[in-house]
Amino acid sequence: MMTGARAMVEGLLEQDVDTLFGYPGATICPFYDEVAIEEKKGTMKHILVRQEQNAGHMASGYARRTGRPGVCVVTSGPGATNLITGIATAYLDSIPLIAITGQVPTNQLGKDVFQEVDTTGMCAPFVKHSYLVKDAADIPRIMREAFHIASTGRPGPVLIDVPSDIQNQEFEYSDPGEVNIRGYKPNITGNDKQIKKIAREIATAKKPIIVAGGGVVLSEAEDLLVEFAKKNNIPVVTTMMGLGVLPTLDPLNLGMIGVFGNSPANYAVNHTDLLIIVGARVADRAVPAPENVLKHCRTIHIDIDSAEIGKNMEATIPIVGDVKLILKKLLREDIDIDVSEWTKEVQEKVKESRIRPMKRRAKGTVGPKKLMLGIGKQLDEDAYVVADVGQNQIWAAKYININKGKFVTSGGLGTMGYALPAGMGVKFADPDLQTIVVCGDGSFQMTMNELSTLVEHNLNLKIVLVNNRRLGMVNELQRKNFSQGPYAVFLPETPDFCKLADAYGIAHRLLSDEDQIDDAVKEMLTYDGPFLLECRVGADESTMIQ
Repeated sequence: MMTGARAMVEGLLEQDVDTLFGYPGATICPFYDEVAIEEKKGTMKHILVRQEQNAGHMASGYARRTGRPGVCVVTSGPGATNLITGIATAYLDSIPLIAITGQVPTNQLGKDVFQEVDTTGMCAPFVKHSYLVKDAADIPRIMREAFHIASTGRPGPVLIDVPSDIQNQEFEYSDPGEVNIRGYKPNITGNDKQIKKIAREIATAKKPIIVAGGGVVLSEAEDLLVEFAKKNNIPVVTTMMGLGVLPTLDPLNLGMIGVFGNSPANYAVNHTDLLIIVGARVADRAVPAPENVLKHCRTIHIDIDSAEIGKNMEATIPIVGDVKLILKKLLREDIDIDVSEWTKEVQEKVKESRIRPMKRRAKGTVGPKKLMLGIGKQLDEDAYVVADVGQNQIWAAKYININKGKFVTSGGLGTMGYALPAGMGVKFADPDLQTIVVCGDGSFQMTMNELSTLVEHNLNLKIVLVNNRRLGMVNELQRKNFSQGPYAVFLPETPDFCKLADAYGIAHRLLSDEDQIDDAVKEMLTYDGPFLLECRVGADESTMIQ
């Protein structure tokens, strides 16, 4: 005989899960009791977060490093409601996640008892699938299905809500067999006739560009996309989620597109005659006026999710499938194309953008562009940059050079406070990987309680805190567009972030002199242990710096 809680743990072990991120409570205690047994054996480790939302973000960072579903566990009621933001963040960015929540006993469901909420109902709009377990005998099948759903097709979070009595229920275990879910058969191979159409369309283009999105990263198809671009000499632009698909300084890389994008990339979008969209949904931040772009170009849209094709921009040639498999097929096509003049034209735009002089900032502050460039030139070639949301995110995305590493951020939901716990998740997955967190003073204060977790596990994580004493992005928006100007965005000079770091025993430095950028970044990156670099920037700096 086996209990439901034991079956849950066995399901995780079957999927080679060795790290959980969570926060216990009464309704999930039977499961935690079984996890404790595994931790004593050395087969599983539980990371106690300081707030449930951060369990989701840490699991997200873990998944983005490993490529496997991250697992987060919380109790019912407020534990589950706090986790919702972490689940929704993963859903909007297509991150594979298994969220396990405790629930009140089945005989008390619907009675508004202590810490009862309708977890599956609340999460329905932003999970790939959810389970409310009513029989412990179903758990082996559910665990196997959940991992399959989370990691196949377009990845995403799956919720498993387990009442406490079901965790204690005993049953006779039987192997559920291979996963076979009626109605869930993701199309990943791509239609061969569409492949031929795409090849012919590219061959007729004079000014093509590739738009690489987060789907290329999720599919681990970066090398294939670079190979395809170089084989045909086609320039590449990226969405924010596609940053790192090819090195920043690669001659074919024109940079990030969109409202906050790089000017060469936006120039290319506005002058192309063929957009080849690969693993991107081209939402409003990437292409704010798709109707204007479509006046002068045709589009090819490659995505694993058919719902994304044509949703934001009409596709001349749509193709549904895994971008890795489709790129492999396209590489076998002999596309006769010469776009050397076009490539030269857009590369000149890149050169022009890089030689623009940077104004020196006022005494006591550093320029965000100079700061990010300074960070980028000292990073390891495979470093992960985990950016928060706001001006700090845009500056990091535009100016930190990514070589063979990754740029990790909350692109869809735009969740402030994401970077610190997500960066920790990356480090739990790969302790030796150089990882830096870039955040603003506003976003940092949303999750800075996780400094306690950071110190507890002595993670060698570097935190770049961009401090402008306000909510910078909203301040900029209000300053430019609203009659009353900035309002409700001002943050006081508290806390003293260096003293806060001291309180946690974290090494730190205050940077307020541009001449000290290189030295401060070197000190941060070479220090053995967690380090906080507080960088003072001007209160009215803009995201539109080029």
